[in-house]
Amino acid sequence: MSRADPFAAGPQPAYTKGMGELEEIRDRPFAKAPFGEALVAVARRESRILALSADLAKYTDLGPFVTAFPERFFNVGMAEQALFGVAAGLAKTGFLPFATTYAVFATRRAYDFIAIQIAKSALPVAIVAALPGLTTGYGTTHQGNEDLALMAAIPGLTVVDPCDATEIAQVVEAFAAEPRPLYLRILRGNVPVVLDPASYRFAFGRARVLREPGEIGIVATGLMTERALDAAEELARQGLAAGVLHVPCLVPFDAPAVVDFARRVQVLVTAENHQVEGGLGTRVVEALYAAGLHRPLRRVGIPMRFVECGTVPTLQARYGLTAGGIVAAVRELLRAGTP
Repeated sequence: MSRADPFAAGPQPAYTKGMGELEEIRDRPFAKAPFGEALVAVARRESRILALSADLAKYTDLGPFVTAFPERFFNVGMAEQALFGVAAGLAKTGFLPFATTYAVFATRRAYDFIAIQIAKSALPVAIVAALPGLTTGYGTTHQGNEDLALMAAIPGLTVVDPCDATEIAQVVEAFAAEPRPLYLRILRGNVPVVLDPASYRFAFGRARVLREPGEIGIVATGLMTERALDAAEELARQGLAAGVLHVPCLVPFDAPAVVDFARRVQVLVTAENHQVEGGLGTRVVEALYAAGLHRPLRRVGIPMRFVECGTVPTLQARYGLTAGGIVAAVRELLRAGTP
Protein backbone atom coordinates (compact mmCIF):
# COMPACT_ATOMS: atom_id res chain seq x y z
CA MET A 1 0.00 0.00 0.00
CA SER A 2 1.30 3.41 -0.97
CA ARG A 3 0.52 7.01 -0.17
CA ALA A 4 2.41 8.15 -3.26
CA ASP A 5 0.75 10.87 -5.30
CA PRO A 6 -0.06 9.18 -8.65
CA PHE A 7 -0.08 12.58 -10.33
CA ALA A 8 3.35 13.68 -9.13
CA ALA A 9 5.51 11.99 -11.79
CA GLY A 10 5.90 14.23 -14.83
CA PRO A 11 3.70 17.07 -16.01
CA GLN A 12 0.41 15.16 -15.75
CA PRO A 13 -2.63 17.19 -14.73
CA ALA A 14 -4.72 16.17 -11.75
CA TYR A 15 -7.53 15.43 -14.20
CA THR A 16 -6.94 12.77 -16.86
CA LYS A 17 -9.37 12.09 -19.67
CA GLY A 18 -10.01 8.40 -20.14
CA MET A 19 -12.55 5.66 -20.59
CA GLY A 20 -15.75 6.18 -18.73
CA GLU A 21 -15.86 9.88 -19.54
CA LEU A 22 -19.05 10.94 -21.24
CA GLU A 23 -18.88 12.14 -24.82
CA GLU A 24 -18.46 15.85 -25.47
CA ILE A 25 -21.28 17.81 -23.87
CA ARG A 26 -22.80 20.54 -25.96
CA ASP A 27 -25.54 23.08 -25.35
CA ARG A 28 -26.03 22.20 -21.68
CA PRO A 29 -24.19 22.91 -18.44
CA PHE A 30 -21.67 20.47 -17.00
CA ALA A 31 -19.22 20.15 -14.12
CA LYS A 32 -15.72 18.66 -14.28
CA ALA A 33 -14.90 15.79 -11.90
CA PRO A 34 -17.88 16.44 -9.58
CA PHE A 35 -17.10 13.46 -7.36
CA GLY A 36 -13.52 14.54 -6.69
CA GLU A 37 -14.47 18.17 -6.16
CA ALA A 38 -17.28 17.25 -3.75
CA LEU A 39 -14.94 14.97 -1.82
CA VAL A 40 -12.47 17.83 -1.37
CA ALA A 41 -15.23 20.14 -0.14
CA VAL A 42 -16.44 17.61 2.43
CA ALA A 43 -12.91 16.68 3.52
CA ARG A 44 -12.13 20.31 4.34
CA ARG A 45 -14.82 20.14 7.03
CA GLU A 46 -14.50 16.48 8.07
CA SER A 47 -11.02 15.23 8.97
CA ARG A 48 -12.13 11.58 9.02
CA ILE A 49 -12.60 11.50 5.24
CA LEU A 50 -10.03 9.35 3.40
CA ALA A 51 -9.74 8.21 -0.21
CA LEU A 52 -8.46 4.87 -1.46
CA SER A 53 -7.86 3.48 -4.93
CA ALA A 54 -6.87 0.20 -6.55
CA ASP A 55 -4.47 1.96 -8.93
CA LEU A 56 -7.31 3.82 -10.69
CA ALA A 57 -7.23 7.23 -9.01
CA LYS A 58 -6.82 9.04 -12.32
CA TYR A 59 -9.87 7.34 -13.77
CA THR A 60 -12.20 7.73 -10.81
CA ASP A 61 -11.75 11.52 -10.57
CA LEU A 62 -9.72 11.44 -7.37
CA GLY A 63 -7.26 13.97 -8.77
CA PRO A 64 -8.64 16.99 -6.90
CA PHE A 65 -8.59 15.08 -3.59
CA VAL A 66 -5.08 13.70 -4.04
CA THR A 67 -3.79 17.17 -4.84
CA ALA A 68 -5.53 18.74 -1.83
CA PHE A 69 -4.93 15.93 0.70
CA PRO A 70 -2.04 13.69 -0.40
CA GLU A 71 -1.58 12.42 3.16
CA ARG A 72 -5.18 11.19 3.23
CA PHE A 73 -4.94 9.16 0.01
CA PHE A 74 -3.94 5.47 -0.15
CA ASN A 75 -3.24 3.42 -3.28
CA VAL A 76 -3.44 -0.31 -2.49
CA GLY A 77 -2.45 -1.38 -6.01
CA MET A 78 -4.40 -3.61 -8.38
CA ALA A 79 -6.07 -5.66 -5.65
CA GLU A 80 -9.74 -4.92 -5.12
CA GLN A 81 -10.15 -7.38 -2.25
CA ALA A 82 -7.36 -5.57 -0.43
CA LEU A 83 -8.95 -2.22 -1.30
CA PHE A 84 -12.14 -3.04 0.57
CA GLY A 85 -10.39 -4.92 3.36
CA VAL A 86 -8.21 -1.90 4.08
CA ALA A 87 -11.22 0.41 3.83
CA ALA A 88 -13.10 -1.75 6.32
CA GLY A 89 -10.17 -1.64 8.75
CA LEU A 90 -9.94 2.14 8.48
CA ALA A 91 -13.69 2.46 9.07
CA LYS A 92 -13.38 0.31 12.20
CA THR A 93 -10.89 2.80 13.60
CA GLY A 94 -13.19 5.77 13.07
CA PHE A 95 -12.41 6.98 9.56
CA LEU A 96 -14.89 7.53 6.69
CA PRO A 97 -13.18 5.97 3.66
CA PHE A 98 -14.20 6.40 0.03
CA ALA A 99 -12.84 3.39 -1.89
CA THR A 100 -12.85 3.88 -5.66
CA THR A 101 -12.53 1.45 -8.56
CA TYR A 102 -14.52 0.33 -11.59
CA ALA A 103 -17.97 -1.18 -11.06
CA VAL A 104 -16.97 -4.54 -12.54
CA PHE A 105 -13.91 -4.83 -10.32
CA ALA A 106 -15.85 -3.98 -7.16
CA THR A 107 -18.69 -6.38 -7.85
CA ARG A 108 -17.16 -9.32 -9.69
CA ARG A 109 -13.77 -9.43 -7.97
CA ALA A 110 -14.52 -8.36 -4.40
CA TYR A 111 -18.17 -9.25 -3.78
CA ASP A 112 -17.52 -11.40 -0.70
CA PHE A 113 -15.24 -8.78 0.86
CA ILE A 114 -17.94 -6.14 0.47
CA ALA A 115 -20.68 -8.42 1.79
CA ILE A 116 -18.83 -9.71 4.86
CA GLN A 117 -16.25 -7.09 5.82
CA ILE A 118 -18.35 -3.99 5.06
CA ALA A 119 -22.09 -4.73 4.88
CA LYS A 120 -22.34 -7.47 7.52
CA SER A 121 -20.25 -5.36 9.87
CA ALA A 122 -22.31 -2.23 9.05
CA LEU A 123 -19.16 -0.21 8.45
CA PRO A 124 -19.31 3.30 6.97
CA VAL A 125 -17.43 2.66 3.71
CA ALA A 126 -18.40 4.36 0.46
CA ILE A 127 -17.71 2.02 -2.46
CA VAL A 128 -17.42 4.38 -5.42
CA ALA A 129 -17.89 2.67 -8.78
CA ALA A 130 -16.90 4.22 -12.10
CA LEU A 131 -17.79 2.85 -15.57
CA PRO A 132 -21.35 1.84 -14.65
CA GLY A 133 -23.29 0.09 -17.42
CA LEU A 134 -22.61 1.22 -20.98
CA THR A 135 -20.34 4.15 -20.19
CA THR A 136 -17.31 2.43 -21.69
CA GLY A 137 -16.79 0.74 -25.03
CA TYR A 138 -14.19 -1.72 -23.70
CA GLY A 139 -16.59 -4.65 -23.67
CA THR A 140 -17.61 -7.17 -21.05
CA THR A 141 -14.40 -6.96 -19.01
CA HIS A 142 -15.09 -3.30 -18.17
CA GLN A 143 -18.86 -2.81 -18.48
CA GLY A 144 -20.63 -2.91 -15.12
CA ASN A 145 -23.99 -3.97 -16.52
CA GLU A 146 -25.21 -6.14 -13.63
CA ASP A 147 -23.76 -4.31 -10.64
CA LEU A 148 -27.00 -2.85 -9.27
CA ALA A 149 -28.63 -6.29 -9.13
CA LEU A 150 -25.61 -7.77 -7.37
CA MET A 151 -25.21 -4.98 -4.83
CA ALA A 152 -28.92 -4.67 -4.11
CA ALA A 153 -28.85 -8.32 -3.03
CA ILE A 154 -26.44 -7.60 -0.15
CA PRO A 155 -28.30 -6.92 3.12
CA GLY A 156 -27.55 -3.57 4.72
CA LEU A 157 -25.89 -1.98 1.67
CA THR A 158 -27.32 1.30 0.37
CA VAL A 159 -27.23 1.40 -3.45
CA VAL A 160 -27.33 4.73 -5.32
CA ASP A 161 -27.23 5.58 -9.04
CA PRO A 162 -27.07 9.40 -9.31
CA CYS A 163 -28.46 11.35 -12.23
CA ASP A 164 -25.84 14.04 -12.73
CA ALA A 165 -23.08 16.21 -11.26
CA THR A 166 -25.48 17.84 -8.79
CA GLU A 167 -26.60 14.55 -7.32
CA ILE A 168 -23.14 12.99 -7.22
CA ALA A 169 -21.97 15.90 -5.08
CA GLN A 170 -25.02 15.70 -2.84
CA VAL A 171 -24.61 11.95 -2.26
CA VAL A 172 -21.02 12.58 -1.08
CA GLU A 173 -22.38 15.17 1.34
CA ALA A 174 -25.15 12.83 2.48
CA PHE A 175 -22.70 10.02 3.24
CA ALA A 176 -20.57 12.33 5.37
CA ALA A 177 -23.68 13.40 7.28
CA GLU A 178 -25.21 9.90 7.53
CA PRO A 179 -22.34 7.37 7.25
CA ARG A 180 -23.34 3.86 6.16
CA PRO A 181 -22.24 0.99 3.90
CA LEU A 182 -22.76 2.59 0.48
CA TYR A 183 -22.40 1.54 -3.14
CA LEU A 184 -22.29 4.66 -5.32
CA ARG A 185 -22.15 4.70 -9.09
CA ILE A 186 -20.45 7.76 -10.54
CA LEU A 187 -20.04 9.45 -13.91
CA ARG A 188 -16.61 10.96 -14.48
CA GLY A 189 -14.92 13.73 -16.40
CA ASN A 190 -17.31 16.37 -17.70
CA VAL A 191 -20.65 15.40 -16.16
CA PRO A 192 -23.96 17.07 -17.12
CA VAL A 193 -25.78 19.29 -14.63
CA VAL A 194 -29.42 18.28 -14.95
CA LEU A 195 -30.82 18.94 -11.48
CA ASP A 196 -30.86 22.46 -10.07
CA PRO A 197 -28.56 22.49 -7.02
CA ALA A 198 -30.55 25.39 -5.58
CA SER A 199 -33.80 23.42 -5.42
CA TYR A 200 -32.97 19.70 -5.61
CA ARG A 201 -31.98 17.82 -2.46
CA PHE A 202 -30.90 14.19 -2.47
CA ALA A 203 -32.05 12.00 0.40
CA PHE A 204 -31.35 8.31 0.92
CA GLY A 205 -34.38 6.22 -0.03
CA ARG A 206 -36.33 9.03 -1.64
CA ALA A 207 -37.57 9.27 -5.24
CA ARG A 208 -38.48 12.60 -6.80
CA VAL A 209 -41.08 13.59 -9.41
CA LEU A 210 -39.17 15.80 -11.85
CA ARG A 211 -42.05 16.18 -14.31
CA GLU A 212 -45.71 15.70 -13.43
CA PRO A 213 -47.29 12.74 -15.22
CA GLY A 214 -50.03 12.69 -17.81
CA GLU A 215 -51.14 9.48 -19.47
CA ILE A 216 -47.52 8.31 -19.63
CA GLY A 217 -45.08 7.74 -16.77
CA ILE A 218 -41.32 7.25 -17.10
CA VAL A 219 -39.46 5.90 -14.06
CA ALA A 220 -35.71 6.39 -14.44
CA THR A 221 -32.43 6.20 -12.58
CA GLY A 222 -28.84 7.26 -13.18
CA LEU A 223 -27.88 8.91 -16.45
CA MET A 224 -31.13 7.68 -18.00
CA THR A 225 -33.06 10.28 -16.00
CA GLU A 226 -31.66 13.04 -18.20
CA ARG A 227 -32.72 11.06 -21.26
CA ALA A 228 -36.14 10.46 -19.75
CA LEU A 229 -36.59 14.23 -19.41
CA ASP A 230 -35.50 14.67 -23.03
CA ALA A 231 -37.93 11.92 -24.09
CA ALA A 232 -40.76 13.63 -22.22
CA GLU A 233 -40.01 16.85 -24.11
CA GLU A 234 -40.10 15.00 -27.43
CA LEU A 235 -43.37 13.28 -26.51
CA ALA A 236 -44.84 16.67 -25.59
CA ARG A 237 -43.98 17.91 -29.08
CA GLN A 238 -45.94 14.93 -30.36
CA GLY A 239 -48.94 15.86 -28.23
CA LEU A 240 -48.37 13.27 -25.48
CA ALA A 241 -48.04 14.12 -21.78
CA ALA A 242 -45.29 12.17 -20.02
CA GLY A 243 -44.09 12.53 -16.44
CA VAL A 244 -40.69 11.56 -15.03
CA LEU A 245 -40.00 9.98 -11.64
CA HIS A 246 -36.30 9.91 -10.73
CA VAL A 247 -35.32 7.02 -8.45
CA PRO A 248 -31.66 7.45 -7.40
CA CYS A 249 -31.79 4.80 -4.66
CA LEU A 250 -32.24 1.16 -5.56
CA VAL A 251 -31.78 0.40 -1.85
CA PRO A 252 -33.61 1.64 0.14
CA PHE A 253 -36.26 1.69 -2.58
CA ASP A 254 -39.05 4.26 -2.47
CA ALA A 255 -41.87 1.86 -3.39
CA PRO A 256 -44.67 4.18 -2.13
CA ALA A 257 -43.51 6.96 -4.48
CA VAL A 258 -43.36 4.54 -7.42
CA VAL A 259 -46.84 3.18 -6.71
CA ASP A 260 -48.30 6.68 -6.27
CA PHE A 261 -46.72 7.78 -9.57
CA ALA A 262 -48.00 4.67 -11.36
CA ARG A 263 -51.57 5.23 -10.12
CA ARG A 264 -51.60 8.57 -11.97
CA VAL A 265 -50.69 7.20 -15.41
CA GLN A 266 -52.02 4.74 -17.98
CA VAL A 267 -48.72 3.23 -19.13
CA LEU A 268 -45.22 3.00 -17.65
CA VAL A 269 -41.70 2.83 -19.02
CA THR A 270 -38.64 2.21 -16.84
CA ALA A 271 -35.22 3.41 -18.00
CA GLU A 272 -31.85 2.39 -16.59
CA ASN A 273 -28.21 2.05 -17.60
CA HIS A 274 -28.21 -1.54 -16.37
CA GLN A 275 -29.41 -4.97 -17.40
CA VAL A 276 -33.19 -5.13 -17.63
CA GLU A 277 -33.27 -7.94 -15.05
CA GLY A 278 -32.55 -7.27 -11.40
CA GLY A 279 -32.31 -3.48 -11.49
CA LEU A 280 -34.79 -0.63 -11.47
CA GLY A 281 -37.35 -2.26 -13.78
CA THR A 282 -37.50 -5.37 -11.64
CA ARG A 283 -38.01 -3.34 -8.48
CA VAL A 284 -40.78 -1.30 -10.08
CA VAL A 285 -42.59 -4.46 -11.19
CA GLU A 286 -42.27 -5.93 -7.69
CA ALA A 287 -43.61 -2.73 -6.09
CA LEU A 288 -46.64 -2.66 -8.39
CA TYR A 289 -47.34 -6.34 -7.80
CA ALA A 290 -47.17 -5.90 -4.02
CA ALA A 291 -49.64 -3.01 -4.27
CA GLY A 292 -52.03 -4.99 -6.48
CA LEU A 293 -51.65 -2.41 -9.26
CA HIS A 294 -51.42 -3.30 -12.94
CA ARG A 295 -50.03 -0.99 -15.59
CA PRO A 296 -48.76 -1.90 -19.09
CA LEU A 297 -44.99 -1.55 -18.80
CA ARG A 298 -41.85 -1.66 -20.93
CA ARG A 299 -38.31 -1.78 -19.57
CA VAL A 300 -35.57 0.17 -21.34
CA GLY A 301 -32.13 -1.12 -20.42
CA ILE A 302 -29.26 -3.36 -21.40
CA PRO A 303 -30.33 -6.81 -22.65
CA MET A 304 -29.34 -9.93 -20.72
CA ARG A 305 -26.21 -10.65 -22.72
CA PHE A 306 -22.51 -9.91 -22.77
CA VAL A 307 -22.14 -6.68 -24.72
CA GLU A 308 -19.52 -6.24 -27.41
CA CYS A 309 -16.86 -3.54 -27.71
CA GLY A 310 -17.66 -0.33 -29.55
CA THR A 311 -17.95 3.40 -29.14
CA VAL A 312 -20.19 4.45 -26.28
CA PRO A 313 -22.71 6.37 -28.46
CA THR A 314 -22.96 3.40 -30.84
CA LEU A 315 -23.58 0.90 -28.05
CA GLN A 316 -26.09 3.11 -26.25
CA ALA A 317 -28.00 3.72 -29.48
CA ARG A 318 -27.91 0.02 -30.42
CA TYR A 319 -29.48 -1.00 -27.12
CA GLY A 320 -31.92 1.90 -26.81
CA LEU A 321 -30.26 3.77 -23.93
CA THR A 322 -31.27 7.08 -25.46
CA ALA A 323 -34.17 9.50 -25.37
CA GLY A 324 -35.23 8.01 -28.70
CA GLY A 325 -35.19 4.54 -27.19
CA ILE A 326 -37.55 5.66 -24.44
CA VAL A 327 -39.88 7.34 -26.95
CA ALA A 328 -39.92 4.13 -28.99
CA ALA A 329 -40.85 2.11 -25.89
CA VAL A 330 -43.72 4.50 -25.17
CA ARG A 331 -44.93 4.26 -28.77
CA GLU A 332 -44.81 0.47 -28.56
CA LEU A 333 -46.98 0.53 -25.46
CA LEU A 334 -49.49 2.88 -27.02
CA ARG A 335 -49.72 0.79 -30.20
CA ALA A 336 -50.39 -2.30 -28.08
CA GLY A 337 -53.31 -0.48 -26.43
CA THR A 338 -54.28 -0.24 -22.78
CA PRO A 339 -56.87 -2.30 -20.88
